[in-house]
Amino acid sequence: MEAITFSKDTVLSDIHLRIHHKRQLMVRLNAVGQPVFQTQFKILWGNNVVEAASNKEGNRVGDEQESSLSRETALHDVQELEALLDEDGDLEVQRRPPTPSDKPESPACIRDVVCPTILRIGSEENCVEEASCNPEDVVKIEHTMATPLEDVGKQIWRGAFLLADYILWQQDLFRGCTALDLGAGTGFTSVIMATVAKTVYCTDVGEDLLDMCERNISLNKGLTKTGGQVKVKELDWLKNQLCRDPETLYSWTEDDVADLYDQTTVILAADVFYDDDLTDALFKTLYRITYALTRLCTIYLSIERRFNFTLRYMDITCDAYNHFRNCLNNFVKIDNGKLKWTATEIKPVFPQFFSYEREHLELWKLTATTLT
Repeated sequence: MEAITFSKDTVLSDIHLRIHHKRQLMVRLNAVGQPVFQTQFKILWGNNVVEAASNKEGNRVGDEQESSLSRETALHDVQELEALLDEDGDLEVQRRPPTPSDKPESPACIRDVVCPTILRIGSEENCVEEASCNPEDVVKIEHTMATPLEDVGKQIWRGAFLLADYILWQQDLFRGCTALDLGAGTGFTSVIMATVAKTVYCTDVGEDLLDMCERNISLNKGLTKTGGQVKVKELDWLKNQLCRDPETLYSWTEDDVADLYDQTTVILAADVFYDDDLTDALFKTLYRITYALTRLCTIYLSIERRFNFTLRYMDITCDAYNHFRNCLNNFVKIDNGKLKWTATEIKPVFPQFFSYEREHLELWKLTATTLT
């Protein structure tokens, strides 16, 4: 197996940088040799939701106190280091006197070689066994960290948390529905939707990514046992047809396709707007699917405004976000005599059930009405 390397094109989600007190455990290597980690995300129910917001000031004070202690510790370390320097500023290393036992051939002088061990290369049976002991207020997700841009779906992004918060806040709105999750990535939002929905179609592309979705669904069987079923399927935005080849893993059966078009009333897409070509493809997919549905549906889109310096403008811009807004405006202007779409921004002032930062996050709701 080739060595795992990271290049300048590697992307890392800030979820893994900003969430404190999270144990990220490496559990396996995926099919392409990337380390896979498992992280537990606690759902903040009841008073904990309020505390998550009210503790921000306390956390700031605590951070300042911790920073002060760090400065004092650093100053003490510098003073200790200066005491070990000679007149020229060189470090004087104190060595213990040699003993007769210090022979090169002595086993006591041979340092043990410690090699990292992968805890397990899991199977579906292992996932089901772990799910049986999964608390109902904890979401277990397997994911990667620091991936190339084409594999960012294997990480967890804040937009998925925002959409999950809204689902948990408006459970009655989604109860018993059939939902389609586009660009599901690790399947985090699908897991949360499955706690209240009847059926969730968790879709993305790439067998390795869809395998990860399947594993995460299995890991959270205990969390979704009171809800509906999750079906992991391949859905490529760059193709006009659903994959129905029975020889292809995660393909659609005739019953799945019929159920999708006859029962779907909710479509989700969490933080998938980072590439203009993919954004165009997503809105084309939304148009193609929604106008073929039997029932009216509501679309929920979460996005993060990411600021980047571009040589094109020699300034800091939000090109991906701006392109998303243009596509959104064009989508609601479509007039084919059948549906009329209305886009409404949902301000992120609803309760927060997960610990993360909501800065620069937006949630949009697209509602369809029938033209007479």
